[in-house]
Amino acid sequence: MRRISKLTRVAVGVASLGLVATACGGTSGESGDSDSKDRGLAIAYDVGGKGDQSFNDAAYAGLTKAKDEYGYKTADIEPTEGETDADKEQRLASLAKQGYNPVIGVGFAYGPAMKAVAPKYPDTTFGIVDSVVEGKNVASLVFAEEQASYLAGVAAAKATKSDIVGFVGGVDVPLIHKFEAGYKQGVQDTNPKVKVLSQYLTQTAEEGGFSSPDKGKAAAEGQIEKKADVLYAAAGLSGQGVIEAAAKAKVWAIGVDSDQYKQAALAPYKNYILTSALKDVGGAVYALAKSVHDDKPLSGVQTFDLKVNGVGLSETNPEYAKIPGLKDAVNKAKEGIDNGSIKVKTE
Repeated sequence: MRRISKLTRVAVGVASLGLVATACGGTSGESGDSDSKDRGLAIAYDVGGKGDQSFNDAAYAGLTKAKDEYGYKTADIEPTEGETDADKEQRLASLAKQGYNPVIGVGFAYGPAMKAVAPKYPDTTFGIVDSVVEGKNVASLVFAEEQASYLAGVAAAKATKSDIVGFVGGVDVPLIHKFEAGYKQGVQDTNPKVKVLSQYLTQTAEEGGFSSPDKGKAAAEGQIEKKADVLYAAAGLSGQGVIEAAAKAKVWAIGVDSDQYKQAALAPYKNYILTSALKDVGGAVYALAKSVHDDKPLSGVQTFDLKVNGVGLSETNPEYAKIPGLKDAVNKAKEGIDNGSIKVKTE
């Protein structure tokens, strides 16, 4: 029976770190003896890799915080195009053999590989983001994305002037359905007159749904043509195209995972990034690294939700506070989710 727990606020706050967002391939790690058995944290990126200004960069921020705090070696490895589960297995096994601990797979795509590799390295703590994998030495780092998305929906309903808003999902999978479900519910609970246009970019990640800004841009342009004036994207790197299209059309975009208003690569468009639905992937990565460093490795399902600030909504853009009723409506929604009077759907 797996242990289910909620992380305390020790894991919170990494999302606010400045993210180093350089899109580079291959492996990045500290130098050291190849046979070292006391290496620290290693992460293997999801589709889109480092430089997505979102999901993967948030994980990198957690790695950076842990490295700076504990002074140990780290490694972060990029995915390869068209890779298989066997490729992911080899990557995780290689990191474990080198002595990295913990080893974290960033993204649900690592599920099968994690299930195969973790039992072979019982002295290594493994982590997986956005999926549940059973194992005594595996921590499943999952989030209440629907709660942050609900808040994004509330903001969208308050910001729209056309009463039409959009949602762009990267890949048509259950994880992204959670984002869509929460967003739609937040919109409808706030203003039932507002219509939500939804579109998924691809059916599988291999088709580029999380890694193709051009696909995101085209989808956003289509929704804008249909009068959508607030666009929320849960699409990884593809979301940059949504934000670009929104800025060009001078309508609102809502970012995801990281506070995208702060991202240097998105600076030309930031005035049109109203807010971002935050998902503290960096906090989860750091929390697992800390637990291993403290000789109290986490395992089982670790849930990051609104109560522990594992998800939330950014308020960085000054325009956020200027839209009548928006901030009050979001705060009221937060209270409702926190006290249980608002039950957010996941599908």
